[in-house]
Amino acid sequence: MSRIFTAVVPPDEAVEHLDAFLDPRRAAASFRWTRPEHLHVTLAFMADAADHRVDGYVDRLAEALDGIPPAELSLAGAVVFPNVAEGRVLATGVAGGTDVLATASVRARNAAVACGIEVDGQRFRPHVTVARTGGRPTELTSWVRLLETYAGPAWPLRAVQVVASHLGEGPRRSPRYETLAEILP
Repeated sequence: MSRIFTAVVPPDEAVEHLDAFLDPRRAAASFRWTRPEHLHVTLAFMADAADHRVDGYVDRLAEALDGIPPAELSLAGAVVFPNVAEGRVLATGVAGGTDVLATASVRARNAAVACGIEVDGQRFRPHVTVARTGGRPTELTSWVRLLETYAGPAWPLRAVQVVASHLGEGPRRSPRYETLAEILP
């Protein structure tokens, strides 16, 4: 069984821009900050995908994403889960192309289900997680105000990746990500 997700990974320029914005602010909170190489927009998450089904999923996903219209994306604004008063996840939002991302998310989820892979049923809300509070609910109003001022550079949607997440195998027991496939819509 594999823990996989389908995602849009921002290009280096967008990641570096966000990282430069966050870097001087990270010391102000003892959050678990997302490593720059882990920044992504999740389209579909599958916690327990049978290994023998993953190749079929990649093939079906490529078919499902064929014809997705072009989109110009950027990272901007703030998103908090589950809410600002009891935040556990701090993220930046996605501006532009959100309708295309929503379509890609539905198609990625449907492709997984068609291959017999169970998909996380969370409602799709395009975002890039920048920090986690470590499991404890935290009031995040000041962080939301800060991230609301952020607007990153735009980039064209060029690819969707299928990524395996190997828990605890990265630095400081973080996940190690392994790109299994890159699909060009």
